[in-house]
Amino acid sequence: MLFKILICIIAGVGAGLGTGFAGMSAAAVISPVLITFLDMDSYMAVGIALASDVLASAVSAYTYGKNKNLDIKNGLIMMASVLCFTMVGSYVASIVPRTTMGNFSVFMTFLLGVKFIVKPVTEPKKRFQTATAKQKAIRSVLCGAMVGFICGFIGAGGGMMMLLVLTSVLGYELKTAVGTSVFIMSVTALTGCVSHFAIGGKPDTLALVVCVISTLVFAQVAALFANKAKPKTLNRVTGVILVILGIAIFSVKFFAK
Repeated sequence: MLFKILICIIAGVGAGLGTGFAGMSAAAVISPVLITFLDMDSYMAVGIALASDVLASAVSAYTYGKNKNLDIKNGLIMMASVLCFTMVGSYVASIVPRTTMGNFSVFMTFLLGVKFIVKPVTEPKKRFQTATAKQKAIRSVLCGAMVGFICGFIGAGGGMMMLLVLTSVLGYELKTAVGTSVFIMSVTALTGCVSHFAIGGKPDTLALVVCVISTLVFAQVAALFANKAKPKTLNRVTGVILVILGIAIFSVKFFAK
């Protein structure tokens, strides 16, 4: 039991820091750790990870919103688009032969980390500042459709895809991008965990409680630090954490083999 609690805390710490600093989905960290070290059923591990994501993302979104680093209007538009096209992607994946893309989110995590270290995103890009409300809404729908379809088809990479799209395509600065990302992830994670538990049954209560609490605590700590940090400092800290998490997740998956 002590070993299980320790593993769940470690998973929650990594997931919480990834969520609070970079809007990263807890599933990317918690799932491989629970599967590898606790030999947990993969479907149930993803359900626990998504449940951990709900509160952590919601509390992080509140913290970012309180510090005016959250675009609720366009976030709601993108959220609706992501949810719709996740279902489309899942349906297409069920009828079309797929190639193995299990390491997609891991490599994206690592590469995004390097990007934030080498080329910090410290202010909104010109295309974001000059865009009209209508243009922003249309871009949010299109980008949400792309993120949702890829997540539904591949089954991973939601948080990282959104962070990449919000900073590189839509032109958000990092703090607002992370705040908007965790806001969207809180709802998508809720729908995901409810469906997982409805289909897969009751989860491991101890693992669920420990993962939820540890993820929540460290996501809040990371979000509070992120909102007070200078933009360039935040970029580099976020980059380092993403690189470490990317290497750690890859190592866990490699260890599992």
